[in-house]
Amino acid sequence: MLLSTGEQVTIALLSMALNQAGLEAVSYTGWQVGIITEAVHGNARISKVKTDTIKTQLTKGKVVIVAGFQGISEDGEITTLGRGGSDTTAVALAAALKADKCDIYTDVTGVFTTDPRYVKTARQLLSISYDEMLELANLGAGVLHPRAVEFAKNYQVRLEVRSSMEKIAGTVIEEEATMEQNLVVRGVAFEGEITKISVFGLTNSLTSLATIFTTLADNHINVDIIIQSTTEGEMANLSFSIQTKDLLDTLKVLEDNKKLLGYQQLAAENKLAKVSIVGSGMISNPGVAAKMFEVLAANKIQVNMVSTSEIKVSTVVEEKNMLKAVEVLHEAFDLANN
Repeated sequence: MLLSTGEQVTIALLSMALNQAGLEAVSYTGWQVGIITEAVHGNARISKVKTDTIKTQLTKGKVVIVAGFQGISEDGEITTLGRGGSDTTAVALAAALKADKCDIYTDVTGVFTTDPRYVKTARQLLSISYDEMLELANLGAGVLHPRAVEFAKNYQVRLEVRSSMEKIAGTVIEEEATMEQNLVVRGVAFEGEITKISVFGLTNSLTSLATIFTTLADNHINVDIIIQSTTEGEMANLSFSIQTKDLLDTLKVLEDNKKLLGYQQLAAENKLAKVSIVGSGMISNPGVAAKMFEVLAANKIQVNMVSTSEIKVSTVVEEKNMLKAVEVLHEAFDLANN
């Protein structure tokens, strides 16, 4: 109830300002307009958007202002959507209304090859594909929340990330982005405060992995990079990465379920970071991962864990080496300003 009030103040003030400027405007909370969510308070997902009220007001020529970040459960309880909830609301509304385009105005001029606050040679991309943006968002790029990009991809909503301060073109996010300079890698993402959990002495059975990750998922703990190795004597060791903020909860869940999970020992290593390269050009260009590891090795940056997909390679490194890794990879893959 309290967390949803900030948006209420904002939409009312914006509506008043537009009316004073001679534009007829009306404001609605998420629950007034009919943004239906699951009943997970603080991190709810949108399940349905009703559009009747919005369409009625649009046909009257009014500007409709809808509060983001909030909705209502099927039981009538107010919910909030968590980080990135406003972007997700905007994309969900655009999808429900079958809008031609959804503009996201933010504090940057668009999507950059990496975070320009940390890497001065970062440059803005003219366009990027949904898949590339989804990977970057999941891997730490804060410009858009992954759920907003996922919504846009699923419903083919054309997005543009633009500056709320400067009247210049932003970055278009669409199904097939225009390849700029034939770049194989389009961006470098990074995320600090990563912890590696190691589980030793697991029974090497077909169900042991499923049991561990089902137990963690049931307790809303997100697991990222996973590595399994088999030892002599039919035992297995398992390592996976989590966000450091989830460390205590993760250890508690594992320890509380030790008998069910059947492991011998736990260990945690923190002060780690994840550095990733992303680009759809990787699919048709073998050797990208090899180049990444060569560059990191040449700069004496130890790789702790690795995860790959068709369009990304993620590495876990020491947090103290995070920005150095980003800078050398950004330069190595020709992403710097010309």
